[in-house]
Amino acid sequence: MYLLLLAVTFGLAGAYPLEDPKECQPHSRPWHVRLHGGGVECSGALIDKWWIVTSFTCAPTSYETIASLGEHHRSVEEGTEQHILVADAIRHSPYRSPLHSLTLVRLSEPAEFNQHVQPIPLPTRCPQTGEICSVSGWGSTVPNQYDPSGSLKCLTVPVVDDLTCLNTFPPYLYWGVMVCAGQAKTDNCLTGSSNVMVCGGELQGLTWFNHGCEDPAHPTVYTKMCDYSRWINKVMAEYTPPATTPPSWTT
Repeated sequence: MYLLLLAVTFGLAGAYPLEDPKECQPHSRPWHVRLHGGGVECSGALIDKWWIVTSFTCAPTSYETIASLGEHHRSVEEGTEQHILVADAIRHSPYRSPLHSLTLVRLSEPAEFNQHVQPIPLPTRCPQTGEICSVSGWGSTVPNQYDPSGSLKCLTVPVVDDLTCLNTFPPYLYWGVMVCAGQAKTDNCLTGSSNVMVCGGELQGLTWFNHGCEDPAHPTVYTKMCDYSRWINKVMAEYTPPATTPPSWTT
């Protein structure tokens, strides 16, 4: 069902002309979440009615950070949004070393699924070299400009082989849990924290090291989500939502 929805969603992308060719077709990424408040401003991916996954550096504050779902324009209420307070943030441990960059976020109340809010499936496989993926985020697509975008931006990037990554970046990076995407002659610049990479209708990456804006010939490094499905499912099973929950945040 999810894959059918994703196919329809991507099929509609481009149905309406946009002033900025790198702006996502509105609501074509119904899993994309904006986390803000409590000292946080970053992206995440909705994977369950209770759960969002984001990077280690994006660590929301319980009952201070807001998860905005179904959002396209950051400063405009379109009537499609669901604003829900974060209840818990569980970081993968140990972080870095340089091993992991992942945080699971539990909502204070479940998301309501509709055409504007849908989860993205966790990976059933790992991304393949040369595979074309979609990256979305709230950052700038212009080098040396770091102000957040008013609307959700989308890039199309190819997955890069591990050897290219090893030859490009310092040798201390541990590539077992990372995947690289984007190279020269591709749109590889998108600032912002925890941008979401989707390949074949599955969540395959969250931005870790964003190099594409500094040098378009350099790929961007993403957390390799296919290695974390077991940990994610374990955490979701252990952190059972409470029977009663606080009300959602409203504008």
